[in-house]
This record gives sequence, C-alpha cells and structure tokens, in this order.
Amino acid sequence: MREISVAIIGAGFWGKNHARVLKEMPGVNLTYVCDIDINRAKELALRYGIPKYTTDYKEALSDDVDAFIICTPSTTHAEIALTIIREERHVLIEKPMATTIKQAEDIVTEAGCNKSVVMVGFIERFNPAIELGKELIENGEIGNIILSYSKRIGSWPERIGDIGVVKDTAIHDIDLAMYIFNAEPVTVYAKGGSIKHKLEDHVQAVLSFEGDRSALIEANWLTPRKKREMHITGEEGVISIQFLSRDIVVEKAEGSRSPMVKQVEPLMAEVQHFINCIRNGKKPLVSEVEGLKATLIAEAILESMKIGKVVNLEEFKDKELTITI
Repeated sequence: MREISVAIIGAGFWGKNHARVLKEMPGVNLTYVCDIDINRAKELALRYGIPKYTTDYKEALSDDVDAFIICTPSTTHAEIALTIIREERHVLIEKPMATTIKQAEDIVTEAGCNKSVVMVGFIERFNPAIELGKELIENGEIGNIILSYSKRIGSWPERIGDIGVVKDTAIHDIDLAMYIFNAEPVTVYAKGGSIKHKLEDHVQAVLSFEGDRSALIEANWLTPRKKREMHITGEEGVISIQFLSRDIVVEKAEGSRSPMVKQVEPLMAEVQHFINCIRNGKKPLVSEVEGLKATLIAEAILESMKIGKVVNLEEFKDKELTITI
C-alpha cells in the first residue's frame, strides 16, 4: 500500500482535528502543517510529530506532497484550492468550498481539467446516524419522503468572522436535503437577518422539491444551547436523527424503535474516504460539484432573504452560472 503524504493548511480548530485523525491513519504520512502564524504551525507540528512546518503552503507544493487539507478562513478556500488543483494535487476543502458562486465554478472547471481528487468537507455525510438513516430510506422503511426538518442552532463560534450562518452552518443541511431527496430544489424561500453579529446570524429557509416535497432549515448563532437534529417524514413514518449523540429513532404506526448506530467518528470516516479515493482514483461522495450546488443554494437563500420573495432555482442558475452542472 503506497503511503500518501498530506499537508494541513491552517492550524486552527479544524486543522488540529485533522492532524489528530491523520496521525492515527495507517498508510498516511502527515508531513507538513502550514499556517500564516508560524508559532501556531510549530505548536501543532510539535504536538503531533509533524516533521515540517511553514507559513507558506507553496513550500509543500514544491516538496511533492500528494494531498492537502484546507482549514483556513472560508474566504481563502478557493484561491488556495485552485493553486493546489492546478498543480494536479489532491485536496479536501473544509466547507464552504467557496464563498462566491464564481469561485465555486472556477474550482469545478479547474478540477475537470486534471486528475486531482477534490472533496468538500461536509462532515455530516459521514455521520453514522445519517448513513443509517439514508440506508433505511432507500430500503423503503418510511415510504416516500415528503418532508425534512433540520435544526442547527447554538451560540456564535468566535473563530467564524468572514461568513454568516447560512454558509457556515445551514450549508450542512442544504447539502443533506439534496442527499436525502436525491434531487436539487426547484425554489427557495427564506427569512432571516442579523441581530447580534455583522453578518446574518439567523435563518429559516424552505427548499421546495418536485412532487410537493420540502426541506425546512433552521439555523442560528443566537441560541445558548447547541442543537443539531433532523427529522425526515415519509408516507409511512418518521426518522429522527440527533447529530451530536449519533442517535436515530424510527417512528411508525406499530411503534418506535432505536436501531443500533455504529460508533465511528465522522471526521475519521471523512478523511479515510478522501484517502481511499486518492488510492483508488475514484470520485468522492462529496465532490466539487456538490460544493458548487450547495454554494449556489446558499446564495439563493441569501437572495430570498434580501428581496423577501421566492427564488426560482432554474432562473437563478441561468443568471448566476456560466457552466452546466
């Protein structure tokens, strides 16, 4: 098994988490940590025995590192990712993949021109409760899905300052709604605004899908108690998922049950999937195309909040996109 060399860009909260799981992963050599703060890079390197640290991630590019994990502020994701992709290296980009539709389009276009594995860090796709919920839905456990309701609320994470709650928090549930429904929404309607922060800190959005199906998304940075949950309603029952405890409950006419959920750390599963895709030359579960779709819908939500009207996604695509997805 060929060893994959990896560099982490950004030694903050998520960079530390990625370093921890990478050091536990067989067949992976974590060789670099990069951060504009050299002391922070050095501290993380010493903690996990990473041999090289630098303020310039391009040093790792010139040192033939195979793969990069971007954990920098959101507004820097696209520029760094494009540089890495153009060097035909592999990259895992923490969400959001980009902060504008144009940036996300550029990543999709560039990724299509070379052999880089490009993956977006929608970690909830790898939450074992979501994996089981998806499996139950596909097996017809609760019949055809008609509604999902997601709640992702809590206090403001002070490390976030460059994007609002839609692109930082609600974007998880934007991606999950498309994953659960196996479709893209046709319209978006949202209300929200800013109460305590510079950018929007609360949103309530309705994503409408064909067949009179809807995904309701609630997200804020105002609620003292952290909650992460999703309730999926089908014609024959309801599946409720608790993301933090990784619990799942299935409610049907004959009663409710709590199926066993495997105990797997989502971040470990996510990074392992990325490494496996590099080894096997496969497209990741969450590719750059999914990153662009989520960015587009996040922008449509912000547009709906601004104009106070329903946004038609097909019309919005025609106006905002220059490529076909």
